[in-house]
Amino acid sequence: MNICLNDKIFSIISEVVTAEGIRAFVIGGWVRDCLLKREHAGKDIDIVIIGNGIDITRKIAKRIDPGIKVNVFKNFGTAMFRWNDYEIEFVGARKESYKRGSRKPIVEDGTLEDDQKRRDFTINALAISLNEDTFGQFLDPFNGTQDLENKLIRTPLEPGKTFSDDPLRMIRAIRFASQLNFSIDDVTFRSIKENADRLGIVSQERIITELNKLIMCDHPSRGFILLEKAGLLRLILPELDNLKGVERKEGKAHKDNFIHSVKVLDNISRHSDNIWLRWAALLHDIAKPVTKKYISGTGWSFHGHEFKGAKMIPEIFRKLKLPLNEKMKYVQKLVDLHLRPIALSQEEISDSAVRRLLFEAGDDIDDLMLLCEADITSRNEEKKSRHLENFRCVREKLKEIEEKDAIRNFQPPVDGQEILRTFGIKPGKEVGIIKNAIREAILDGIIPNDYEAARKLMLKKGREIGLKPTDSAT
Repeated sequence: MNICLNDKIFSIISEVVTAEGIRAFVIGGWVRDCLLKREHAGKDIDIVIIGNGIDITRKIAKRIDPGIKVNVFKNFGTAMFRWNDYEIEFVGARKESYKRGSRKPIVEDGTLEDDQKRRDFTINALAISLNEDTFGQFLDPFNGTQDLENKLIRTPLEPGKTFSDDPLRMIRAIRFASQLNFSIDDVTFRSIKENADRLGIVSQERIITELNKLIMCDHPSRGFILLEKAGLLRLILPELDNLKGVERKEGKAHKDNFIHSVKVLDNISRHSDNIWLRWAALLHDIAKPVTKKYISGTGWSFHGHEFKGAKMIPEIFRKLKLPLNEKMKYVQKLVDLHLRPIALSQEEISDSAVRRLLFEAGDDIDDLMLLCEADITSRNEEKKSRHLENFRCVREKLKEIEEKDAIRNFQPPVDGQEILRTFGIKPGKEVGIIKNAIREAILDGIIPNDYEAARKLMLKKGREIGLKPTDSAT
């Protein structure tokens, strides 16, 4: 089967390995994606070499362009380089064995068959020969092409061994199922459930890499539901796992907040590739279990879950090894504010309330509105349409107030240095009192957001707290 080998890079590799008398094969995800005709196929290429992968990488890179930098990873026996849009990795064929309790394999040189056996799934064990005498020859020892046709995730060897050797493959199975819209073979999925606790030997860095790929799928809810069914979610993100289930009292039940959260994630994924907005969607109701309360005669309450949820984000990010920087703060902000536009949409919208929302959300206001619209998961179309129409009104009001008052990324017209100079004082609480008074007056619409009005109020507030302007200030 001669497929997908028209790119110049394969001709160059073929010439070099043939001249050197070395067998080489393109293998794995590139072959899979090429057969599936996925749009992004063809840029990340894995080449298996029967022999020393590092030496041949240098020769191939030199043949293409002597200026190419080759990155070598001796501990793994691999080397890679980038050329044009390609990222090409070369590895010597190897076989691996693991000791129970270790995440590090014992690696030995091996044959192509050995290398294909150590692959995670049949659809990733497909290989194509690159040598001139067999160029384009297709090697599929585990019937991976049939699994592609059947849209099935299955391991090359007995799944218990595959997952025990590298438990991260359990998450990868679910990620591929979600990414490709495939099913997981029954025997394979049963083995994932049986081996779930072995995930504990995998580093958090490897886990979060897979989780981030999962969250960036077109339909990520499928993957998170599979993680929960497999018993992996409780180990990876127990706070999300705790959201599942419905409780009923006095005939009143709350919704399954796990299912709701992953539906919100799906909704946001249709509109944005911002991974941190997707994380905010997944975690927006994360504090509902700890704030859940039943009030007789009224129903279920999750009062303050947005505030409590925002407080939980840093610890969740720390455990997951997600960045503890402005990305985390962005997610925190959206979780904290996600109910505010909903409240505005259910009442007559005051200019003051809109100004305060613009002030607190800043440049993230558009993302916040996307999250709020994604939060509507009702199956009642009339109710959904009504909510979306209300949000449209909120958006219009936000635009109107922003154009009029320029509140987004608000900077006070009078800063602290001017207050110090005006009253001839040193830094202290008086500066904060005056700045807060100016900010609140602008947000409440008492004064416009301009310098003259702010300075006038500064002088008035200063006198009220016993300050006197210097002669030069007057």
